[in-house]
Amino acid sequence: MLELQPKDSRGYFNLPQRPEGAAYYTYGTPPSGGGQYAHPQLLSLLFMIERQWQSIDSRKIGFGNISLAGGATYSGHNSHRNGRDIDVRLLRKDGKELGVTRFDPQYDRDATAQLIRIFFGFSYIQVIYFNDPTIPRIRSLIRHDDHFHVTIKEPRW
Repeated sequence: MLELQPKDSRGYFNLPQRPEGAAYYTYGTPPSGGGQYAHPQLLSLLFMIERQWQSIDSRKIGFGNISLAGGATYSGHNSHRNGRDIDVRLLRKDGKELGVTRFDPQYDRDATAQLIRIFFGFSYIQVIYFNDPTIPRIRSLIRHDDHFHVTIKEPRW
């Protein structure tokens, strides 16, 4: 029998961890996807984003913290309770699946800006927080030098 992705009490599925052929990798706390339960609309968005990205770049996107199962309190991530928020790593010039800050020479500003433009191409993006002042349409937020944070609007369905 085919095993399904873990599902929490809200009916939110866990972001698949390391699926074959995907254009993303996962990271975050707790490990093994414990903090990656996503609202269905966010999950669909991530799959659309990664497919678009895969058509223009061979590097993988780092998808991080979303929400704990059931919307439990997430230490250090107050907004990550409703499954509509995700942290995304900045892209690196060397393509390694590691974190990088916007001050590091390995930070690929152009590629990160392109990825953010792809996110903004979807009408249900509410806000993106990131501290690189050269990228348009984003807002600054403390502790957002090594990733950007995406929040989608409250779904109407």
